[in-house]
Amino acid sequence: MNIILDDSLAKEQLYPFTASRHVADIRIGILTIREKWALLDANNFIYEAEGTITIPANIIPTTTNVHAIFTALTTGKAINNEEEIKFILQPWNIFQLNAWALQKDYELITAGRKSEPISTTNKIINPKNIFLEEGAIVEHSIINASAGPVYIGKNAEVMEGCMVRGPFALCDNATLKMGSKIYGATTIGPNCTAGGEIKNSILFANSNKGHDGYLGDSVIGEWCNLGAGTTNSNLKNNAGNVTVWNNKTKSYVPAGIKCGLLMGDYSRAAINTSFNTGTVVGVCCNIFGEGFPPKLVTNFTWGKEKYIFEKALQDIDNWKQLKGSNISSAEKKILKELYNQ
Repeated sequence: MNIILDDSLAKEQLYPFTASRHVADIRIGILTIREKWALLDANNFIYEAEGTITIPANIIPTTTNVHAIFTALTTGKAINNEEEIKFILQPWNIFQLNAWALQKDYELITAGRKSEPISTTNKIINPKNIFLEEGAIVEHSIINASAGPVYIGKNAEVMEGCMVRGPFALCDNATLKMGSKIYGATTIGPNCTAGGEIKNSILFANSNKGHDGYLGDSVIGEWCNLGAGTTNSNLKNNAGNVTVWNNKTKSYVPAGIKCGLLMGDYSRAAINTSFNTGTVVGVCCNIFGEGFPPKLVTNFTWGKEKYIFEKALQDIDNWKQLKGSNISSAEKKILKELYNQ
């Protein structure tokens, strides 16, 4: 069975995260949507028919709903509500559904497996809901998995003095710096560095929020950096609905009572940057200057000006080199197309 993950219906709606990636490469829970399908397929959850099937890329597959999705698409039968079919329809759905997705991914990844032992230097609450992969390091920290699972990926490290409440995932090769305060449902993606206070937020991969400052009800793309003291608001002073830019309708739409920062790939914020509720930052932006940035920062913004394209590529490459990587020709092509839009 070949599966085509079609992102044509949701791509424009999920800006800024789909400006530089396929919808299936959005991370929610522990894994990306593409990784979930691959793992489910490897576990023989998809096997009933031959040929090719097209599936909306913004469906979140799980062990409990994958058969229902497959059956509905191949037979036209309705899906029962109890099958828990969930879609990412708006970018803020990523953090709104993260607790549910974390639980489902945790069950999928850890099924039939045994966790690596956790050091006795830690204070642990509900250890049965904690899973450490090979090479994971957790020392002298407080881990409370009562409200949801805690997953520590391969060669990831929780430094001393961290306080973590699940659901929480620290993915492969990621680092949680000393004294961090983490509230669920939070995902720190592969090769990310995180610190300060973080609540109900997702860092996709290779990004840094390594210092004090608050990040709440937010989603940060790949290869981003939040300077020391960077903080976002996630709740209006009047506790009213937060409005967020919708790139498909070209208008601001309600996103619920809580919504923080939605930052696209390759974007960076200077030290002590303060983001207002429901701020959308596009791809490859360099945020600096006095006062709050606007609630919509368009792609390739440098302060209040347009980023020079060649400089943008060089700056991305400089940041990637800090993590042992380089900008690829494929990335350059995608960014060039975005720049010319």
